[in-house]
Amino acid sequence: MEKLVCVFLLSLFLCTSCETCDGDSSQCDGDSKEEGCGCKVNRDSTKYSSNEHNEKADEQHVNIPSDIPRTNEMLFIERGTFTMGTDEPVFPVDGEGPARKVTVYGFYLDKHEVSNAEFQRFVAETKYVTEAESFGNSFCLENYVSEEVLKNVTQSVAAAPWWVPINGADWRHPNGPDSSIKDIMDHPVVHVSWNDAVKYCEWAGKRLPTEAEFERACKGNLKSRLFPWGNKEEPKGKHWMNIWHGKFPSENTANDGYHTTAPVTEFPEQNIFGVKNIIGNVWEWTQDWWETKFTPTPKKNPKGPRFGTDKVKKGGSFMCHKNYCYRYRCDARSQNTPDSSAVNLGFRCASDTLPSYLNDINLVQEEVLLDEDNIVKEEL
Repeated sequence: MEKLVCVFLLSLFLCTSCETCDGDSSQCDGDSKEEGCGCKVNRDSTKYSSNEHNEKADEQHVNIPSDIPRTNEMLFIERGTFTMGTDEPVFPVDGEGPARKVTVYGFYLDKHEVSNAEFQRFVAETKYVTEAESFGNSFCLENYVSEEVLKNVTQSVAAAPWWVPINGADWRHPNGPDSSIKDIMDHPVVHVSWNDAVKYCEWAGKRLPTEAEFERACKGNLKSRLFPWGNKEEPKGKHWMNIWHGKFPSENTANDGYHTTAPVTEFPEQNIFGVKNIIGNVWEWTQDWWETKFTPTPKKNPKGPRFGTDKVKKGGSFMCHKNYCYRYRCDARSQNTPDSSAVNLGFRCASDTLPSYLNDINLVQEEVLLDEDNIVKEEL
């Protein structure tokens, strides 16, 4: 059968002049500018022909090494009122402000991003096929796609040419059809759409976190700080997250030890709640529809608009750099359509109650003890 060809609508969010942003909001608000930093690359499913999914997808099974531990542990995030957003936005057009008091009820959140190993368990049991597999392609960073695969690429994102749609890129093949997750089973699963993430969460007896829950878990009990642990990007000269080091996109020094994703267990717990990689590594889907108009009015347990076209993602990724896309801050946010997927986009789950099958896991944190030994101080 002649291979069906998908037509891409490469829609970019006008995320201001990200390539030259130095963190000064006066240089980043550029509402009238047409440049895009590539923070949002969407597929337009209305432009796709009906396409059979990769027939080999159901047959492809990646064995989980015996030394890969389970990483589905959940942490209890206590009820609290915190300041959501900021009055000093880096990207005002993203809706980072204004600052407003938000109360979030207690909930459980995955300590780690969902890993390839955990996602494999889901797929093995349900035979689920991701949207990237169904569409036959997904977005990759050109730097890590082989020359052989790049020969067949005829499209890229005009304002962010490092983003390329790759046929055969999916969660099992993160950098194209000739790549594999065999040696990175403990890394976050990528090339998963919002719809895929919802299906996984339902299977696990969980759900996606709301944006308010995500930001509450990111900020911990600190106030007016950029990162979960404080304001210093590298406390005491140590790496606490996986972001881009060097000049994006031409040079990646991998000073933090990783060129692309890192294991979901890597780096210190980022704040008092014990979360790992809640900023950096991969963008993470949230439950909310995207909106950018907020007021300072206090809210309780907000869940975003009832309808929309894009979903909110939080946390930034290994592709983020302060001079390129300074969105690995707790206040930062971006968006994609629910069927979009990319090599730097993953998720973690939340739940109102702890799933019964996790009750016996000793590592589950039932409550947060605010003692001096556990508090991550700003000046670390």
